[in-house]
Amino acid sequence: MRGLIIATTALLLAAPALAKDEAGKRPTVDPARLSATVRTLASDAFEGRAPGTPGERKTIDFLVAQFKAMGLQPGGDKGSWTQAVPLIHTRIGTGGSVSLATATGDRTPLAQGTDINLTTVRDAPRIDIASAPMVFVGYGVHAPEAGWDDFKGIDLKGKVAVFLINDPDFEAVPGEDSAGRFGGRRMTYYGRWTYKFEEAARRGAIAALIVHDTAGAGYGWSTVAASNGENFDIVRGAADQRVPLQGWIEHDLATRIFTSAGLDLAALRKQARSTAFRPVEMKGLSFSAALPVTVEHIESANVLATLPGRTRPDESVMFAAHWDAYGAGPVDAQGRTIRPGANDDALGVAGVLELARLFKAAPRTDRSLVFALWTAEERGLLGSEYYATHPVKPLATTAANLTLDILQTAGPARDVILVGAGNSTLDADLAVAATAQGRTITPETFSERGLFYRADHFSVVRKGVPSLLLMALGGASDLATGGRSAGRKWLDDYMTCYHKTCDSWSAGWDLRGAAADVALFQAMGTALARGGNWPAWSKGSEFEAVRAKTAAERR
Repeated sequence: MRGLIIATTALLLAAPALAKDEAGKRPTVDPARLSATVRTLASDAFEGRAPGTPGERKTIDFLVAQFKAMGLQPGGDKGSWTQAVPLIHTRIGTGGSVSLATATGDRTPLAQGTDINLTTVRDAPRIDIASAPMVFVGYGVHAPEAGWDDFKGIDLKGKVAVFLINDPDFEAVPGEDSAGRFGGRRMTYYGRWTYKFEEAARRGAIAALIVHDTAGAGYGWSTVAASNGENFDIVRGAADQRVPLQGWIEHDLATRIFTSAGLDLAALRKQARSTAFRPVEMKGLSFSAALPVTVEHIESANVLATLPGRTRPDESVMFAAHWDAYGAGPVDAQGRTIRPGANDDALGVAGVLELARLFKAAPRTDRSLVFALWTAEERGLLGSEYYATHPVKPLATTAANLTLDILQTAGPARDVILVGAGNSTLDADLAVAATAQGRTITPETFSERGLFYRADHFSVVRKGVPSLLLMALGGASDLATGGRSAGRKWLDDYMTCYHKTCDSWSAGWDLRGAAADVALFQAMGTALARGGNWPAWSKGSEFEAVRAKTAAERR
């Protein structure tokens, strides 16, 4: 395996003639280089690239070597190639207890992983909650720009907040208050579980529980339970603490729990779609948890490189992917334990490296270019979140973030899947680049799954930076060979390997389509970095006001 790394590194560090586009006008993305990079990063030698493992050190050393050989400049802390990211790793231990009690004193134990799935990201050896009252807060949304407030001033301090998943209009029918207020079935950030846990923390809740339903979440209970009580977070200050205990309740159990409190969950779900909804005290019910917690501190790192701008160096365009995967897991039927993350997201990393190589070979741009490879995406977008709260380049003058996370490997496509259609003017920039390739735009098929909020670009989106994500999970591509049905087959086949040992490199991949997708960002990045255009959020976007706060810095 060491021979593979050396051979692949030699290939990538060599200086052959750059691949040309069809017109021969400029260097373009090389599918062979994409494949070689993925083959290395997804090899057993990298151990699945989990943060805090020997595989992380090998990964960072490899990535830094690539940037150095290209002649880029360090973009990390104090002139280095990395940005330190302090992480906390927690796991709920065995031997604890979780239960619900009624007003009559009857106590029902809840089984971790079956009835409920709980985690914590607090740096504490135990979680002890004794007979905390429970409050149903509907969808738990506070959205002033949409005229929506589920909380109505309720005090959640010391209480357990119980949420529905997704947005208030996810199941709305015409005539209901929420209908169309949050984009219909397309999920907004208010629908994400991360938002709900954050809102519970902001309001002082002692715990936050989400009622699981497969349609609203976009995945089944097995996905929720897969954490097995384990969680990660960045190390936070006292003013930015998360809720002490967070998790999900299995849907059928939740229905019975509500019934035991004299409440009808189905009826409350409908009431929660009204602006008149008010939180409901689950009278007579209390929640208790006594759980041991193991806590580990990990020092991980983002990898950052830059090409300084010629005339506007304080303004930047960012290209990004995540280097981490899931490391080792359970033994599969073939005896494999390493989850190599070949497509998710070694291929995205390969794309960012190709962009760095191509921009270094091209005339210097006016704006600076940042090439970011994040840690701990699979643990909750943590590396990118740390950068967003500790930016090396000012986010107010970051014109755009362009993120690669899972690309299709079945050859050229007639279209490009647009995740988060309608969010910003970057949609139009993508359309221009796609048209130049003879391709069309297809909006994502599964907008209710909230893919736009589930990749690393979202960390800077929350700080107001307009961003675009290319992610093949958004829908079936219209492949040049086989059309949409072939694209659907590719996607279905890939999903059987998502986050598993079989997400591995294959010599049979046809990366011409992936290369074309990366080339879209090459074209968009060139236009953005050579001009003074500032992409903007669409009117009414939940991120428009955030960006507006720093408008004076972009004059």
